[in-house]
Amino acid sequence: MKVVLGCDHGGLNIKNAVIEYLKDNNFEFIDFGCYTEDSVDYPEYAYKVATAVRDNGDTLGILCCGTGIGISMAANKVKGVRAAVCTNDFMAEMTRRHNNSNIICMGGRIIDEATAVKLADIFLNTEFEGDRHIRRVDMITAIEEGTFKL
Repeated sequence: MKVVLGCDHGGLNIKNAVIEYLKDNNFEFIDFGCYTEDSVDYPEYAYKVATAVRDNGDTLGILCCGTGIGISMAANKVKGVRAAVCTNDFMAEMTRRHNNSNIICMGGRIIDEATAVKLADIFLNTEFEGDRHIRRVDMITAIEEGTFKL
C-alpha cells in the first residue's frame, strides 16, 4: 500500500507527526506539502492527494488542515474519493470498515499529534468489511455519477 499526504498550514504539525510514523513503519509515501507554516490554500493540497488516490489503485490518503472539514470537502469533489473527517478511534476504524473511505482528514486545531498518529495507524490498518456495506458504497458512487435512483 502507498500513502499520499497533504496539508495546509493548520495541519502541518500533525501531518509531520504522521510522516514520522510512516517512516518508522516502512510505509511508502509521498508528501505533497505544504512544508511551512506560511498560509496556503487547502484545496490545492486536497486536489493533489485526491487525484493521486483516484489514479493509483492501492493508495490511501491523509489530509490535514485546521479542522479537517474544508480539506475533506475539497477532496470529496474528486470523483472516486471518499474522504472522511475523523476525530476519534471509532471514526477512523469505521470509515474504512463500513464506508471504504480512501482518505482520512484530520484537524491540527482539533486533535494533537499523538492522536493524529493513532488515527492514521487505525485507518491504514483497517480493511473494508464488504458484505452489506458494498451496496451502500455503490449507492454513494451512483449519487456521484448521477445515476442514483430511489
